[in-house]
Amino acid sequence: MRISAFVRRSLLLLLAASPAVSYAQFQDPTPEELKMTAYPKAPGAPAVYLYREQTTIDSQHFESFYERIKVLTEKGKDLATVKIPYEHGDFKVTDIQARTIHPDGTIFPLIAKPTDLTDFKTKGYQLNTIVFTLPNVEVGCILEYRLKMKYDEESMAPPVWNIQQPYLVQHAHYFFHPTDPGSARKLMYQENLGNDQKVVVDKKGNYTLDLTDVPATPDEDWMPPLNTINWRVKFYYSAFSTGTAFWESATGFWSREAEDFMRPTPLLKKAAEEIVSPGDSEQIKAQKIYAAVMKLDNTDFTRTKSEAERKKEKLKEIHIAEDVWKQQSGSASHIALLYVALARAAGLTAWPMQVVNRDRAVLDGSYLSRYQLDDYIAIVSIGGKEVYLDPGQKMCPFGALHWKHTLAGGFRSSEKGTAIDGTPAASYKSASVQRIADLTVTPDGNVSGTVRFVMTGPEALHWRQAAILNDTDEVKKQFNESLRDSLPEGVHADFDHFLGLDEYNSSLMGIVHIDGSLAATTGKHFFLPGQFFESQAKHPFVAQEQRITPVDVHFARLEQDDVTYHLPDGYTVESAPPASSIPWPNHAMFKIASNVESGSVTVERTMAYNFTVLSPKEYPSLHDFFQKVATADQQQLVLVRAAQAKGN
Repeated sequence: MRISAFVRRSLLLLLAASPAVSYAQFQDPTPEELKMTAYPKAPGAPAVYLYREQTTIDSQHFESFYERIKVLTEKGKDLATVKIPYEHGDFKVTDIQARTIHPDGTIFPLIAKPTDLTDFKTKGYQLNTIVFTLPNVEVGCILEYRLKMKYDEESMAPPVWNIQQPYLVQHAHYFFHPTDPGSARKLMYQENLGNDQKVVVDKKGNYTLDLTDVPATPDEDWMPPLNTINWRVKFYYSAFSTGTAFWESATGFWSREAEDFMRPTPLLKKAAEEIVSPGDSEQIKAQKIYAAVMKLDNTDFTRTKSEAERKKEKLKEIHIAEDVWKQQSGSASHIALLYVALARAAGLTAWPMQVVNRDRAVLDGSYLSRYQLDDYIAIVSIGGKEVYLDPGQKMCPFGALHWKHTLAGGFRSSEKGTAIDGTPAASYKSASVQRIADLTVTPDGNVSGTVRFVMTGPEALHWRQAAILNDTDEVKKQFNESLRDSLPEGVHADFDHFLGLDEYNSSLMGIVHIDGSLAATTGKHFFLPGQFFESQAKHPFVAQEQRITPVDVHFARLEQDDVTYHLPDGYTVESAPPASSIPWPNHAMFKIASNVESGSVTVERTMAYNFTVLSPKEYPSLHDFFQKVATADQQQLVLVRAAQAKGN
């Protein structure tokens, strides 16, 4: 199999998750299907997949898809638009047929020619998307379509069966007839299925799977990566028949590859000597080298130069760490490995690690493939303690990791050799957001003032990287949009500027101007939100009483609000949110405090949760905690107008 086959498998994975069909024959709808208005096993569902089929005949180099969908609500009509991504050149989408069947049996075939859009194109590579929309779709219709995906005859393309779909699947059939890969490789498959379902292999070596009433893909707040949840079967070819043999070989090959890239050279030794001083401590050396590689052009955050540009600037392809330093430019992983190489050249003990990014997936030990791995990070020993660093993440503070690299599995080197390992979680103290508001309330209930957002950790890193990837107007737009759901109704925010944007080892401050209508009045009373930033908050985990998937909040964090209201003349505080504390031992803590002074009142709110991933068994406690928090956040601040003295 050629190297590009991995890209193809990824495209087929996307295709299997899209509305697509097989090369089976269209089926006559039954009277029950035409009359169907709901399905008892999927109450309230916008649509139901009546049938799905995916067939791969590797010897004939094609894969076919076939689907029949019953539209039950207006939202279900969205499935009428079909998008098929494919790699232009080696792949070709053919034999597209589709039709809409109305409840009375009337058939409307697809007549319009599908659109072939170019999504991405470089020299030697092009990614396209075939798009078509079924005609005359209305609630109660059956959508039916099929197509073939033909691929390069020189390639083998083992399929990925994505079993779960956005809505329940009544019946599904999967079939794979593989090509004999020869003695050097063996066909493997990794299955994650529910209800004790298993792939069946017949005497001819064909693989089949038949399923009934497949539940919809889980759709819950704060889910972990779907590769740990969704039902699927992934086929692939491997030179190894056991996991133990594969991982032992894979980690060894990975180590040799990384060490070859980081091999010491006189140029790197000289560079390290220029960066550090002989008397520097291990901490200072590590920090100086980190600062030096942070200054390099990180092409993951700028732009990879074209072949013509590299030729004009006489830049060679990057093969080793020395090339990165010579060119003062490289990808995120190149820069991370360069850091390890320079640290070693400076006399430090340092190791590379490559992880599976947790915003995408979780390391799957049953999937025997190095293609799971994503980004490189660095580990340096300082005072006998291992410190995890992320030099490939532009603007990431020294001693921290991007959240997608925390609690992540991957390959790492150490004095004991190379092994599979995981990265640590970050403490809530290293991920904080302070919202400090100074607001003036007028006698007519309007409000104006300024909010300072002081951020450390992931939030600060997010906005610093956003400022690299976008212009000032776009960053302002994104910041204002991020505030929309946290402001009271009638109040508007206008982001002004950042302070400390280029100082990645310090806090980041965002300045926002506030104005609008805030107070509700009744007679002589003013009613203000007790928690300015939470009055309209959609607290997670409150409405949902039960949970079927783990909870992944990405990272532990600390949120602190300090809101000062300057009262209008003639008003005093009648009641303020009382001091309260809601503990969840070993997991989270919530506190409220109010301080009333002459002419002003300050309300403080603190929320800290020191967990990242929770199992469904822990969900009842999480649900109970956030219910209490939601109730506390709805308390009001009540002002009363003082009685005026009567004249003589």
